[in-house]
Amino acid sequence: MNICVFLSAADLDDRYTQPAREFAELLGKGGHTLVWGGSESGLMKVVADGVQESGGRLVGVSVDFLAAKARVDADEMVIARDLAERKALLLEKADAVVIMVGGTGTLDEATEILELKKHSKHRKPVVLLNTAGFYDGLRQQFQRMEDDGFLPIPLADLVFFAKDGVGALAYLEEWSGLR
Repeated sequence: MNICVFLSAADLDDRYTQPAREFAELLGKGGHTLVWGGSESGLMKVVADGVQESGGRLVGVSVDFLAAKARVDADEMVIARDLAERKALLLEKADAVVIMVGGTGTLDEATEILELKKHSKHRKPVVLLNTAGFYDGLRQQFQRMEDDGFLPIPLADLVFFAKDGVGALAYLEEWSGLR
């Protein structure tokens, strides 16, 4: 399965890097392909290293102004003109989406992917990997959106919240029929 992972390119501490590394190893050992922003820095590098070292493939989609930071040994690397094209290519190349910890760029990617799913522009499963409770506040906000009538589809049909990489991958494999 081609799994798009949106995540930070920042250097982060062990409470985020260790679970990311564990998830990456699960992806690689499972024979999955990582589709990601292509960066060779921060958490993006941690996950790419883990997938590649565990036998998985790497498909990167970088963007023109970050091309100098793109991973040179990826199995495939595409350079998009801008962030909008990058997001579209990442979604196009993926069978499923996992959103890991990140900043404004990751949040932008997450909300766009969810908005597209809400409008039936894709039916791919979306998982928010809630490492160290990072997305607790967002989960609460989504629940309020559902409770107050802002979501036209049930929250459970829009996104799955996983507490760890094992739960995230189990959900995706069950969805795809691999389990």
